Amino acid sequence: MITLAIETSTERGSIAICDGEKMLFNESFSAERGHSSQLFLALERALACVRCEQIVVGLGPGSYSGARIAISAAIGVSLGTNARLLGISSLLAIETDATHFCVIGDARRQSFYFAEIANSGFVAEPQLLSREQLAERLDALPCPLFSSAPIAEFSAAQIAFPSAEKLARLALAQRGIVARDQLEPLYLREPHITAARKIQS
Repeated sequence: MITLAIETSTERGSIAICDGEKMLFNESFSAERGHSSQLFLALERALACVRCEQIVVGLGPGSYSGARIAISAAIGVSLGTNARLLGISSLLAIETDATHFCVIGDARRQSFYFAEIANSGFVAEPQLLSREQLAERLDALPCPLFSSAPIAEFSAAQIAFPSAEKLARLALAQRGIVARDQLEPLYLREPHITAARKIQS
């Protein structure tokens, strides 16, 4: 099955197209402020190669706007090709040869996310931890530790990014799929909404 994968949940985005085991297109790009322009240029090049039958998107956790951009792009391509939509956690697609590893990330508001992954699936579902809880969890960790951005408090984490190629491989193997057709970014907490200030008359 010809599979298009889109991953933009971190500062490094990527797009890949696989036809079974054969890689037809694989391109990554960097964008500190947003992926929109780079994503759509790469997407145009990718779709010039072949017509896709399914589209898999990395849903995070990570950049909310990045995941939204990927979802919107996938929906647009799906409307024009009738390709089915799949969603997979971006954490499962971290670019590493390790089969057992852990991923951490800064979840803001003095919290961090942690996930343990083995054989392309979660050993422990992603969870929010305090700095102290995470430090205790990482003590004598028996596997490699990755993060997609440096974290001063946990500098032992190796920098690695999720990849569209790995997303495509997971989709083809039917591993880690958490959503079909109706895609939403994966969040570990409810979005923080700041109420508008009242205007005094």
